[in-house]
Amino acid sequence: MDYKDTLNLPKTDFPMRANLPKREPELLKHWQQIDLNEQLEKNNQGKESFILHDGPPYANGHLHMGHALNKILKDIIVKSKRMQGFFTPYVPGWDCHGLPIELMVDKKLGKKKREMSKADFRRQCREYAKVWVQTQSEEFQRLGIFGDWENPYLTMTPDYEATTARELARLVERGSLYKGKKPIHWCSSCVTALAEAEVEYDEHVSPSIYVKFPYVDELPAELSELSEKPLNFVIWTTTPWTIPANLGICLNPELTYVAVEAKGEYLVLAEGLYEGVMQTLGIEDYSVAATFAAELFDNKNCRHPFYDRNSLLMLGDHVTLEAGTGCVHTAPGHGQDDYVVGLKYGLEIYNPVDDYGRYRQDLELFGGMKLKDANAAVNAKLSEVGALLHETQVSHSYPHCWRCKKPIIFRATEQWFISMEENNLRQKALQEIEKVEWIPSWGRNRIFNMVEARPDWCISRQRSWGVPITIAYCEKCGEALNDGKIMHHIADQFEATGSDVWFEKEASELLPPGTVCPACGHDKFTKESDILDVWFDSGVSHAAVCELREELQSPADLYLEGSDQHRGWFHSSLLESVGTRDRAPYKSVLTHGFVLDKDGRPMSKSMGNVIAPEEIIKKYGAEILRLWVTATDYRDDIRLSQETLQRLSDAYRRIRNTARYLLGNLNGFDPVVDTVADQDLLEMDRWAMSRLNRLTQKVASAYDKYEFHVIYHAIHNFCTIDLSAFYLDILKDRLYTSPKQSIAYRSARATMYQILDALTRILAPVLSFTAEEIWLDLPGQREASVHLADFPQVNSSYLDDQLEERYEQLHKVRLEVSRQLEKARADKQLGQSLEAKVLLDAPENYQQLLTDYLDALPTYFIVSQVELTKNLSAAVDAENIPGLRLQILPADGEKCERCWNYATSVGQNNEHPTICARCTDALAAG
Repeated sequence: MDYKDTLNLPKTDFPMRANLPKREPELLKHWQQIDLNEQLEKNNQGKESFILHDGPPYANGHLHMGHALNKILKDIIVKSKRMQGFFTPYVPGWDCHGLPIELMVDKKLGKKKREMSKADFRRQCREYAKVWVQTQSEEFQRLGIFGDWENPYLTMTPDYEATTARELARLVERGSLYKGKKPIHWCSSCVTALAEAEVEYDEHVSPSIYVKFPYVDELPAELSELSEKPLNFVIWTTTPWTIPANLGICLNPELTYVAVEAKGEYLVLAEGLYEGVMQTLGIEDYSVAATFAAELFDNKNCRHPFYDRNSLLMLGDHVTLEAGTGCVHTAPGHGQDDYVVGLKYGLEIYNPVDDYGRYRQDLELFGGMKLKDANAAVNAKLSEVGALLHETQVSHSYPHCWRCKKPIIFRATEQWFISMEENNLRQKALQEIEKVEWIPSWGRNRIFNMVEARPDWCISRQRSWGVPITIAYCEKCGEALNDGKIMHHIADQFEATGSDVWFEKEASELLPPGTVCPACGHDKFTKESDILDVWFDSGVSHAAVCELREELQSPADLYLEGSDQHRGWFHSSLLESVGTRDRAPYKSVLTHGFVLDKDGRPMSKSMGNVIAPEEIIKKYGAEILRLWVTATDYRDDIRLSQETLQRLSDAYRRIRNTARYLLGNLNGFDPVVDTVADQDLLEMDRWAMSRLNRLTQKVASAYDKYEFHVIYHAIHNFCTIDLSAFYLDILKDRLYTSPKQSIAYRSARATMYQILDALTRILAPVLSFTAEEIWLDLPGQREASVHLADFPQVNSSYLDDQLEERYEQLHKVRLEVSRQLEKARADKQLGQSLEAKVLLDAPENYQQLLTDYLDALPTYFIVSQVELTKNLSAAVDAENIPGLRLQILPADGEKCERCWNYATSVGQNNEHPTICARCTDALAAG
């Protein structure tokens, strides 16, 4: 007879080849058909909430790897928290306003834009954003991300824009908003102010010049001896273009200064810097003529090198010995420190540069010149008048625009600001930072230092596509209606029709009836043309989304974005929430690194090293992307390459094949009928249950700590080491040959069922498609989706340290046996391992263990016989167990046709002469 038909061989329709690019869309349809999102919401209501608030990606362009990393991390957390018993509604959002969209629409419209009103142009921007919102939504869903995709939040919808305007009104009511002329980051290319979060620092080559300013006031009496020769204060700068705006020179009151005599004149420098400066200037013949305190020259005057005006000598703590001369060129319209000290001394906040990066036409000598040409022109003029002491170049970190990547400038303009000092906003924000859990912990220091040192928040932008700043001005006297009640009235109109109404109606139609100027009583007004910083837009999402949606809450439990958002969304959200509610909008903040190529370089189209999510999905499937996110410690920058993806694809295959093997052996299994009582499980099955519960314990802890790489390695090791290489490998003989009604067979299958059921659940947040595919093939009645199920609970009664320790020792012996079997195969001494008999000479510390398990050792080693003996004729020493000696011999008896084990009982049964006694008994048992 064909004994193969009597074996319990695996049988399953679960495919070995995943074919994920084809299978995943089918599972997406399945989730739609069972209305999974609605079921998730219904099943979880009434439970304790866990709210992960989505930071809105920008609605422009296809997804990149940073998007995939961010959204998959969020999805893993939301799914795992739901399976832990929380209500976890997830509302995705999009940032829809801002310059990139405006520039793209500009480019698309071309000359047509000139014929459009601002309101019509904004409608074009809105339509453009809608297209990308829909595109990105589909791309996110293809990654297996769950969320309320039918009702996302968009910063351009009327309700959101109304909330944005109301939040601005709240800040006005608290006295935090003011308009002032002060230096801000300005992009001449994009023609707008920039927030701190919109500034990137990159290497830039700048001129480096040393310039002397002649002293023109009376000398202090203490320094009368310096009257014989010209006295000059020496400054150093890398922005020669700001010299025309110079109104002063700053000295540090805590530093000592010297007058250095050289070439018939005196040069004033900080004592701690003069030797290095003289070396740079190439002056070897010099001497110190006087040493003095900076206060002696406070409020005295130098002369501007080429303009007929003075340059005031002032004192400022910002002057250091880190670089330069200790005498700092001060242009109050072109630097924050310059601005602060200029205010203190009553200087004009002078800015001779226009919006487009050119000198104003009325500037003497350089009127109309572009700044890119100004450095050379200013240097030439300084040289002409004899004020230029030295000129070279320096490469240094310099601010650039995050959008156009071009260098930016500091220039003083009229802008709207949120004060960091009014209502003690800075101090309150710092206090709230201390209450938040920052993951990793270094995030606390990063944002704390930023908030501690940041200037007032410039929230106005000179563009069209955004929420308008709802301030009106009196036509007669120019007074600003900086009034919260009026702004709330305008916000109500935004809620009805959107913020485009600001550009469609006259001011009188937008303001409450009877509004008059509080300063002069006039009743005609003009509207502010600036819009709000888009970081303010997204920063109010805690109010526009978390507070207004019934299923959400504020503060949110978690914000999760890239580490750049300490200066971006985390930052703006914190300041806005503290500024209006005196509390942070989040309880915890988790940050991840950036995606780099295999060589550690940022991915960029110009470098040709970009790997797009779409490309990976088409080749490998979204599961491999999800596995990549899980397998790496996301807290650092993450490298991605085709080699990485191939390696993860192999790891995925091992996990999948483990599940497939388990499913194959559970064919026909009924959890109700075939479950075995815990006390009836065979010892090896109890070991497997101990390892399973150990895994569940470790994974649960890792999900709680957001340590997803720990989950990946734990699951991978469990599948490949505990299961495939040990438990399932050993179990095959028992599974295939035991009678179906035997406890040996039933114990194995009951254990395998519990393993696969638990493994599928803990895999679900990570491998969401594959876990669902396994779930649908698992026997028994269960939830319609694994994503409606809960995580397995740790059953501590299964945890058995002593049992695991014994099996660890057995596993070590097994590895030694396997090593010798492999050598025997290589030497052609045997083919399969079942052809072997193993002789063991055990050391004392292993003697009792191996004696106790002697009957089971052939099964564990997958050989036909094992003997413990001291009489070994040709033994070899074990490599990793001192005192253990092994010898491999041919097995005794003949090969059983049914189980392939060698046994002396083969041929002793007339009815079944080709099989062993064990198999004969199994056939008799049915």
